[in-house]
Amino acid sequence: MLNPVLIAPSILSADFARLGEEIEAIDAAGADWIHCDVMDGHFVPNISFGPDVIKAIRPRSKKVFDVHLMIAPVDAYLEAFAKAGSDIITIHAEAGQHLDRSLQLIRSLGKRAGVTICPSTPENVIEYVLDRLDLILVMTVNPGFGGQSFILSQLEKIRRIRAMIGDRPIHLEVDGGVNPETAALAVAAGADVLVAGSAVFRGGTGSAYRTNIFALRTAAANTVEA
Repeated sequence: MLNPVLIAPSILSADFARLGEEIEAIDAAGADWIHCDVMDGHFVPNISFGPDVIKAIRPRSKKVFDVHLMIAPVDAYLEAFAKAGSDIITIHAEAGQHLDRSLQLIRSLGKRAGVTICPSTPENVIEYVLDRLDLILVMTVNPGFGGQSFILSQLEKIRRIRAMIGDRPIHLEVDGGVNPETAALAVAAGADVLVAGSAVFRGGTGSAYRTNIFALRTAAANTVEA
């Protein structure tokens, strides 16, 4: 990759009883971004947290807050997440009828705009909004729960999206089942941002998080052809 690969630990795997401390720990351990998975129990079969939690933890790190909204409908909540301290707001192509309008709204709120697609969604749904985007997120598991296995069929989708991006300044992010082995595959296919939950938070201590992030970076730097 031309750009260094970024590591974005998903706080969905953090200890929520001490969430602020966990944010500080992954920041100190070398996280590039803080990935926040927001689930509504409707679009996906789980409920996580809302803008008030993001607002509460925002002071714990100056790193980019990469907020992935797995909610539908989404437009009515974008302003709240922007005001809570999100830097990047990513919405699902499947979550609304007017993707272009939603992306314009995110940009109008002064935030970077991202779109994500589920494993069964073809990449052509984002073809006509590429110039609205700062980030594309490919889900390599079905969204809703952490700890799932990486779906290998998504590697070809990552390759095709990397070709679609061309020379546009758009990050290509992968989320789901990311560990040192699958990180190498994803980066070889074209990803430049890796979201990892259990692979980062395994061990439960700051030193463990540092070791885990280093392992992901090492794998990304030594990619293999998928």
